[in-house]
Amino acid sequence: MSQDPEEGPAAVNGAQRKIALVTGAGSGIGRAVALALAQKGYSVFLSGRRLANLQAVAAEGGAGCTALAADVTREDSVDALFARIAEAHGRLDLLFNNAGIGTPPTPIEELPVELWRNVIDTNLTGAFLCTGAAIRLMKSQNPRGGRIINNGSISATAPRPRMVAYTASKHAITGLTKATALEGRQHDIACGQIDIGNAITPLAAPLAQGTLQADLSTRAEPTMDVSYVADAVLYMAGLPLEANVLFMTVMATKMPFVGRG
Repeated sequence: MSQDPEEGPAAVNGAQRKIALVTGAGSGIGRAVALALAQKGYSVFLSGRRLANLQAVAAEGGAGCTALAADVTREDSVDALFARIAEAHGRLDLLFNNAGIGTPPTPIEELPVELWRNVIDTNLTGAFLCTGAAIRLMKSQNPRGGRIINNGSISATAPRPRMVAYTASKHAITGLTKATALEGRQHDIACGQIDIGNAITPLAAPLAQGTLQADLSTRAEPTMDVSYVADAVLYMAGLPLEANVLFMTVMATKMPFVGRG
C-alpha cells in the first residue's frame, strides 16, 4: 500500500527518513532501485506514465512508497510532481533520473524524426527538467543539498549499431552529469552517473536471445541480475555529500563492451 503524501514526513525508529524520487519506476531498473531504496528506509516517490504499474511496485515496496504519475517530457507535469514532494516532505535527498526509452534498430538515414524526438524528449529533456526542479528544491531546503544520480547506460560511451537516438541521448546525459556536478557543488548538491550494461530486465530480455553487434551480425550476450544495479545505486546514494561517485560502470563481466566493434 502506498503512503499518503499528505501524511507528512515519515520516520524510522524516530529518525527522519531520507526522501527519494525514482523516475521510470514502474518496471526494470527503476523498479529494482525504488524497492531497494524503500528497503533501506527511504521514503520513495515512484514516478512514471502508467499509474497502475507504479501502484503495483509501491504496494510491493510498502508504506514508505508513493506512486505519482508524471510525464517527464512536460514541464508542467514535472513541476506538479516536485510540488507534491515539497508539499509532503519539504525536501528531496535523492533523485534517480532513470526514465528512458529507445527505438527499434534503425539506420540513421531511415530513423523518423518523430522517433528521434521521442527519445531525446524522454531521455534527455526529461532528465534536464527533473534535474532543474530537484536543484531548486535541494538548494532551498534546510539542511540544504542532496544527490542526483543519472542512468547513463554504457551507450553513453560506446554505441550499438542502428541506435542513434538512444546513443546520442546517453552521450548527452554525460554532459548533463558533468554540468550538474559543477554547478551543484556550490549548493551542496552532488551529481553522479551510473552506466549500466546488460542488466536483465523486460526491456533487455532480447540480449540473451541475440542482439545486433558492431559487425551487424546477431549474437547472444551475457547478462547480469538487475539487483546488482540497485546495490550500486544504494552505494552511490549512501555516501556523505562531501564524497561523490562521478561515474560508475556496472556491467555483465563477459559482455562485449571493452573493445566493442
